[in-house]
Amino acid sequence: MDERTTGLVLRLFPLTETSLVVHWLSPDMGRIGTVAKGARRPKSAFQGKLDLFHVAEFSFRRSRRSELHTLREVALKETFPKLRTDVELLDCLARATRLITRATEEQTPLPGEYALLLELVRRLNDGGAGVFWRTVFEVKLLSIQGLAPDWEQSGLDLGSRAVAAKMTGSDWESLAKLKPSTMQMDRLAKFVERFIQRHIGRVTGPKHG
Repeated sequence: MDERTTGLVLRLFPLTETSLVVHWLSPDMGRIGTVAKGARRPKSAFQGKLDLFHVAEFSFRRSRRSELHTLREVALKETFPKLRTDVELLDCLARATRLITRATEEQTPLPGEYALLLELVRRLNDGGAGVFWRTVFEVKLLSIQGLAPDWEQSGLDLGSRAVAAKMTGSDWESLAKLKPSTMQMDRLAKFVERFIQRHIGRVTGPKHG
């Protein structure tokens, strides 16, 4: 029997000359892998629907033999075209994807993580500052994972700690009005990166250029 959910495309890569592997993040089924059979054919029903960070409603049939299930139908909901023209933003989202992959288990409901990543994608697509929104995402993800740093013991200056506290407790709309200094953001971003590497693992990728 087919199952249906909504998800965000995290990764995709060729499996055969005609098929793609598509990894999704969904709120109710978590991280799940599917095979889009025939997706690389010119007249495939999947054409134009499968790309990084597309949001879609999709159906799949579970495999009894592997963790890759058969993708059946895809109905696009959001595509975020501006991301396709900015390598730095795509690098930022690739880092966020690696972090979620390291911090979560497959096929476990992840409603909080899904909401966070989708909001990050939307903010970056709307022209938001990459380092700022990436740090917001990372701070909030650490919080919902139960790994929030003890900011008072972090060694950060008072202003940077105040920014971190707001990132943890405020909604995204409120945070859009937050104006930390360049120094505060630099210190906070570096601290969070070191904290994640120590408690979750390395998530930085290769540099371009």
